Amino acid sequence: MSRDPSRIPVLVGIGQSIERDGVTNVVELAYRAAGAAFEDAPGLVDKIQRLTMVAVSFSPVGLAPATEVAERLGLAGIACETTTPGGNTPQWLMNRACQEIAQGDLEATLIVGAEATRSMRLADPGSDFLSAATQDRSQDEGPRDTVVGASIRGMLGPAEVEANLLRPSDTYPIFESALAAKLGTSPEESRQRIAAFMSRSSEVAAKNPFAWFQQARSAQEIAEASPLNRITAEPYTKCMNSFANVDQGSALLVTNLAIAQETGLADQCVFAWSGATNAELLPSARPDLGASPAIRAAGKATFAAAGVGLDEIDFIDLYSCFPVAVEIGAAEIGLSWDDTRGLTQTGGMSFFGGPGNNYVSHGIAAVALRLREAGGTGGGRRLGYASGNGGVLSKHSLGIYGSEPPPSGFVLADTSAEQAEIGVSALDVVHAAEGEARVDGATVVYDRVGNPSAAPIIASLSDGRRVVAVASEETLPTLVGKTLVGETVRVTGAHPPVYSI
Repeated sequence: MSRDPSRIPVLVGIGQSIERDGVTNVVELAYRAAGAAFEDAPGLVDKIQRLTMVAVSFSPVGLAPATEVAERLGLAGIACETTTPGGNTPQWLMNRACQEIAQGDLEATLIVGAEATRSMRLADPGSDFLSAATQDRSQDEGPRDTVVGASIRGMLGPAEVEANLLRPSDTYPIFESALAAKLGTSPEESRQRIAAFMSRSSEVAAKNPFAWFQQARSAQEIAEASPLNRITAEPYTKCMNSFANVDQGSALLVTNLAIAQETGLADQCVFAWSGATNAELLPSARPDLGASPAIRAAGKATFAAAGVGLDEIDFIDLYSCFPVAVEIGAAEIGLSWDDTRGLTQTGGMSFFGGPGNNYVSHGIAAVALRLREAGGTGGGRRLGYASGNGGVLSKHSLGIYGSEPPPSGFVLADTSAEQAEIGVSALDVVHAAEGEARVDGATVVYDRVGNPSAAPIIASLSDGRRVVAVASEETLPTLVGKTLVGETVRVTGAHPPVYSI
């Protein structure tokens, strides 16, 4: 390990913002959060070399939001950039910044992000955050921020698109059904299991001043279908979905230990120990819909790089857009869903809020604040783990943080060999089929008044090729409250194929 303090990356400034009453915008929320981070770490404004803004997807924003925020902050002459979409992006940015600091290529950077979806909908009641997410800005004219990060495009293939599996709220339940089949649970049993750990998450949110919903909810409230908590897609109720209608912002100020010491901030440093990033296959091409080899590989590499085990981690925040993301994210690192340490430090995206791609910034902030608090009491070393997920369990960035410097310095783990193995495991996917298929994952999607509107499946043909199919008009009404996973259906047609039972 380099003992040179200028090569030891630290998270030294943390800021968050929230607007519950007035109408605001993305730049304002990011500016407020950044201001709070500078108040948290005074003396660092003049040290910042770069401002990166996490991609804004669910609310209006200009072509150069990072530049706008930098100008509001009076940060002149620094590099300004935005990212590609993806919920893993904040942790990816932390990994990148810490690697650059460890290599001596960067001294201080500010990572900001925000969504103003609530304000957008107040200003325009007919607006839809999903439409904002898919808006094509490529032809818009004007100065643009530099864009960094891996593209989220290609996270869905033609087979998914043809079957209208476009919304994460419809795809994640398919993964949930595959996991439930492994566990031998029905949709109702799955709902009860999920509600139990989500109830514990709501208790965390109730104590978080930046959480959108600050009330604990019982497992029964979360699981029970009602006019205010309708079934969205089996087995999920509305409470089990990420809640995107929020106005929230965050800022993370990352520098090196030498600068923190010079500015009298060494006592509040949180140290980055290790990180890794990996990507998954297209949903229809994954051999196991209820698992994530990418998280498994990245998790193993992250812990190995830090030289610690899961039992040494004190504070955990798992990406939580939908329950199965938490369940798989926990299972792949060997973490039990009822672990007494808990699965979130924020309260999770259903209760803390799901501000688009930027949630993980809040997760990192929450973990870091816990580490500060615990490490500052003379209680010895404390460690935290944060995970991010982009797409539909598609790309993953993980990180381990500590209240003390890592013995071996920050390590960005190399998972290229494991990534290659994931790539060659892809199943062939067809767009036309005739004959029998075994269902590997399924859900029933409901409209806003509680009627089944679609029932997509991912299934395997007898020759092992995969197909994504939709229910016939006659079959759809018969699927309410049941699961098809493991059953054989009859598939016919193309673009998309249709199945019947």
